[in-house]
Amino acid sequence: METLPDSPLRGNRASWKLALMEAKHLGWYWDEMHLLHDTGRGHPETARRYQVLGDALVPAAEKLGATRIGRRVITREELLRCHTPGYLDIVEADVAAGASQLRTGDTALGRESDRVSAAAAGAGLAAVDAVMGGELRRAFVAVRPPGHHATPDRGMGFCIYNTVALMARHAMAEHDCDRVLIVDWDVHHGNGTQDCFYRDGGVFFFSSHQRGIYPGTGAEYETGEGDGKGTTMNLPLPAGTGGGPVLDAIRGPLAEKMKDFKPDLVLISAGFDSRVDDPLGGLALEDADFAALTRAILEIAGEHAAGRVVSVLEGGYNPDGLASASLAHFKAMAGGDAS
Repeated sequence: METLPDSPLRGNRASWKLALMEAKHLGWYWDEMHLLHDTGRGHPETARRYQVLGDALVPAAEKLGATRIGRRVITREELLRCHTPGYLDIVEADVAAGASQLRTGDTALGRESDRVSAAAAGAGLAAVDAVMGGELRRAFVAVRPPGHHATPDRGMGFCIYNTVALMARHAMAEHDCDRVLIVDWDVHHGNGTQDCFYRDGGVFFFSSHQRGIYPGTGAEYETGEGDGKGTTMNLPLPAGTGGGPVLDAIRGPLAEKMKDFKPDLVLISAGFDSRVDDPLGGLALEDADFAALTRAILEIAGEHAAGRVVSVLEGGYNPDGLASASLAHFKAMAGGDAS
């Protein structure tokens, strides 16, 4: 009788076999250097949240035989695809001066913050290269700090460089992607990502988020301008909302839009602070919801983008909740059950 190894997916035999097969095409990234970003005492975006995530993700990925993505240096020229020269100079100067906060707003800094943020963006670009080059079909890039609040000329929230926006620009510049879909399910609106592409018809940005909290953007009427008119879709939700309305929006209006938009690549801003019991949010998504959302996005990618999906970690400030939700997402990326 065939004996299967202990499964991190805890699913049935069919699910485990499928996950093993799919994992050959699945990439992942987690690197201890991201522990070096020091946000200061009492800050919710801590190294501990990242360590707890790694303690769950690394053994699961290794047991599956998924492909680990290595470090990749991002150049200033690549950062300039989304950020202004003046902003890059501010980040460099503030870190070099030992500032504890970026002068553009409320973003915590430590002595390694510029280097670690650049490594986060570089990892995202490496994942895009692997997926667009055909080495992988999809990938989960677990990095810190988050990125989706960073605008072209301002760091905001916990974000310095906008990793997912840089990934989209890289795919378009280096891999001839004409159209990219970005799905952001963080509890906070991805205002920086929206700002980067609000007038760009080549990137469709979908964001589900809690209404009325930081950063105060993301209303339904914000749908894009100029060439980007109609390529932004916001779904603000009241506190207490679970995953149902988000899943309905992805399977319904977003999937319908994609029939015309036809993305070449799908990117996910995977924020798990929309999970129940997160200290910074009031939504109530469960681990199984993140798995269902992932599968719905894979369906869109399978129909239009040859199955190409790269997700990048954003928020999630309950360490144990972040780990379990991220693992549910990763299992779904691997083709396994969320149980």
